Amino acid sequence: MKTRKLGYSDLNLTTLGLGTWAMGGGDWKFGWGPQDDQASINAIHAALDQGINWIDTAAIYGHGKSEEVVGKAINGIRDSVIIATKCGRIWEGNSKEIGKSLKTDSIRREVEASLKRLNIDVIDLYQIHWPEPDAEIEEGWHTISNLIKEGKIRYGGVSNFNLDQLKRAQAIHPIASLQPPYNMLRREIETDIIDYCRENQIGIVAYSPMQAGLLTGKFTEDRARSLPDSDWRSRHPFFNGRQLEINLQMVEELREIANAAKISLAQLSLAWVLRHKEMTSAIVGARNPAQIEETAKAAAIELDSAQIDRIEKILANREQLLTNDQ
Repeated sequence: MKTRKLGYSDLNLTTLGLGTWAMGGGDWKFGWGPQDDQASINAIHAALDQGINWIDTAAIYGHGKSEEVVGKAINGIRDSVIIATKCGRIWEGNSKEIGKSLKTDSIRREVEASLKRLNIDVIDLYQIHWPEPDAEIEEGWHTISNLIKEGKIRYGGVSNFNLDQLKRAQAIHPIASLQPPYNMLRREIETDIIDYCRENQIGIVAYSPMQAGLLTGKFTEDRARSLPDSDWRSRHPFFNGRQLEINLQMVEELREIANAAKISLAQLSLAWVLRHKEMTSAIVGARNPAQIEETAKAAAIELDSAQIDRIEKILANREQLLTNDQ
C-alpha cells in the first residue's frame, strides 16, 4: 500500500489507517453498540495483512477498552505498526459521563495509562482529541511538547482544531498532524485549513471518511430506525428524518458512478477523500476482517476529473435540497 509522509515528521503512513472507535463497544456515551473483542483483534490483524501500517485509537473509546484491544492485537508485532492515540477526554470510575481536561497533570496521567493499556514504551503520535476547554489549549500543547522531549511520545498532533486553534498551538511547538472529520458531507476544512496545513508542514489524517457508514451504500431507512440507543448514530441528524432521506437519495446517485467504475461506494468515498495530495491518510473503521478487506482496496484507486465533477454536482444538489427544506 502507498505511503505518504506525515507533515514534518519521519512517520510514513499508509494512505489508509485503521480506526478503532467502534472497538470500544457500546457501553459508553458514544459507543457503536455491542462489539466482540476477538472480532476486533481479527480486524486489526486483517488490516495489517492488507498492508495498513498504522492504527488510530483513543483513551476515551470505550473508556480504555479500545486501547486494551489494540494492545492485545499488536503484542509481539509492535515494531511493525505505528500507533496513534489521543488525550483530553476523561472519565471517572464507572461513570458514563465524559469530562474535558488539557491540564498538565491530567494529560500526564492519561499518557501513562495509555502506555500501560497499549503495552508499549512510546506512543508514535499523541493527539489532543478535542480543543476543549479552549482556555487550556496552550497548557495542553506545552505538555505535549514536554512529553516529546521526555521520550514518552514521538510526535504530537491535534484533532478537531479550527484555524485559530492550530495557529495558537503551532506558535508553541510544531504540529505533526491534524485529524479532522472529512468526507462528502463534512467539507469544512476545504475553506482554509488545508492550505494552512500545507504551508506549515502539518499532515492531515481524515476521520469518518465514510460518515460512519452512511456513504457505504449499506444504510437504509429501516436500518437507521433499528439502530440501538447505545449507537450514537441513532441520535445524529444525518441518520434521521428528512436529512436521512436526502442523504440516501444522494448515495443512490453516487452508486451509479461507483458501478460504472466497478468499485464499491465505500471505495469511491475513500478515493474522493484521498484525491487531495495534502491528505496523508484516511482512517477507516472496521468491526471484522471482511470490512477492512473491502475498504483497503481503495488505496489503489484514483478518480479522474470527470468522476470528481459528477460527484461535485451530486453534492451540490444535496445542499440545494437541504436549503429548500429550511
